[in-house]
Amino acid sequence: MIIRRWSAGILAAALFVPGLTACNNSPAAEPAAGGAAAPAAPADPKEALLASTRELSKGNFTFAISGGEFDGSGTVHMPSKSAEMKMTGGDAATEDFSMDMHLVFIDTESWVKLDLTGPMVDAIPGAKERKGKYQHLDRSKIKDAKDLQFDFSDVDPAGSEALTKAVTDVRKTGEGTYEGTLDATKVTDSDVLDADIVKGLADKAGAVPFTAKLDAQGRLVEFLVKVPAAGSAKAQDLKVTYADYGAATAVPQPPANLVVEASDDVYEMFKG
Repeated sequence: MIIRRWSAGILAAALFVPGLTACNNSPAAEPAAGGAAAPAAPADPKEALLASTRELSKGNFTFAISGGEFDGSGTVHMPSKSAEMKMTGGDAATEDFSMDMHLVFIDTESWVKLDLTGPMVDAIPGAKERKGKYQHLDRSKIKDAKDLQFDFSDVDPAGSEALTKAVTDVRKTGEGTYEGTLDATKVTDSDVLDADIVKGLADKAGAVPFTAKLDAQGRLVEFLVKVPAAGSAKAQDLKVTYADYGAATAVPQPPANLVVEASDDVYEMFKG
């Protein structure tokens, strides 16, 4: 799932992207699952950040991504092999469109609900008729549509492990809080910093400021990248938060009465 890659331009061409209303987006510390005491963060700041993402690999958490044009959040629940994402963005009152998108993944099955509002919607075939409907996706037709897929072998859509590995300088600023810089050119597979943002930073990409917060068990609960202004692009804060470690819930299948089969134009919209 490539959350931050989408743009209004893609939507106009046929569809930017990562919100999950069902998840707890608070970065507050959570107790370890089952009451077990997780190890504290290592004393070395860099090692603490690297260790903070290990719990994510268990695939039982909620997350949220904010900043930029669109915001997203989600749930990952490996015990039931399910995941869910919702994304929102735009403002139909002041822009050409607004978008509310809900993706549901349960084992090998997936669904997408894409509700669009605004003048641009009239140019998108079937958009109004499908509003409020979950479109069941044919796996054989989404091989070239990464935005409609979820990899259960790589369960962190935000790619925070990649962010921590790219840290070049870090210092502890308080209990569980850190700040420093990272080399954005070394970040891969992260929806917080995508290739377009890195390219736009040019010579500023080598030292991008960040802050991070860990909970009492040393698990990452917030990572904020302070992207500086570059060229015509304004400065922006891109943030991912995590919560509910070990306490996420299984994602339910969409109600049968709201499910339709996805049309061919939906697959075309997300190709590439």
